[in-house]
Amino acid sequence: MTDAMTDAMTDAMFLDDVAERLAALPAVRAVTLGGSRAQGTHTPESDWDLALYYRGGFDPATLRAVGWEGEVSGLGEWGGGVFNGGAWLTIDGRRVDIHYRDLEVVEHELAESRQGRFHWEPLMFHLAGIPSYLVVAELALNQVLRGTLPRPEYPGALRAAAPPVWRGRAALTLRYASAAYVTRGQATEVAGAVATAALQTAHAVLAARGEWVTNEKRLLQRADLRGIDTIVAGLRPEPTALAEAIAAAEALFEATG
Repeated sequence: MTDAMTDAMTDAMFLDDVAERLAALPAVRAVTLGGSRAQGTHTPESDWDLALYYRGGFDPATLRAVGWEGEVSGLGEWGGGVFNGGAWLTIDGRRVDIHYRDLEVVEHELAESRQGRFHWEPLMFHLAGIPSYLVVAELALNQVLRGTLPRPEYPGALRAAAPPVWRGRAALTLRYASAAYVTRGQATEVAGAVATAALQTAHAVLAARGEWVTNEKRLLQRADLRGIDTIVAGLRPEPTALAEAIAAAEALFEATG
């Protein structure tokens, strides 16, 4: 047996054990594997992203009581909204992120997405924030380890409704940067605005294609927007250069998707 086969078997045993222990927590109805490991794009150093789906009153203290090393948040401590908390743990030497998912919220957002409705939320480490349909994307992409969950297709109504919303946000982001930062030569603020608008545009491109998005890590590549790097790299704290950069970003976004 090769080392790779042995590692795969060990990982499978590890995942099965953790999933079983999460599924046994009160109010938990399902457990999923997400992130790169669910999609087969992981490396040996990748985290393990798990979600526990609960109905009714889930108490994070029950997860804390399992005794795994790390930090366990309360409900709502990660900003509230659809992304309402979780844990950063080390289990058997592996880094494990656990996300809380309220089934009532998930089911509501699934129904909303099928009507082409969603809302935007800020979230740490996401420059463009997240759409509320992120939790629907997880249903579509994650691997169910315990329990039963729906496996939705990308709704046609969402493909029609989401792109103009995201492109509108991108346009407003650049418009504000032009008015507030360019004449002052504030390159850092313009860089932030251009990066944010690029990710907003990428959300629009992927939504138009009917492709789910769960984070921003590879979003620009998937949307063919890595050309924004050249624009950002050329920024200088001079009004003319900044105005040209914003115009170049606008042209790139218009030509993409």
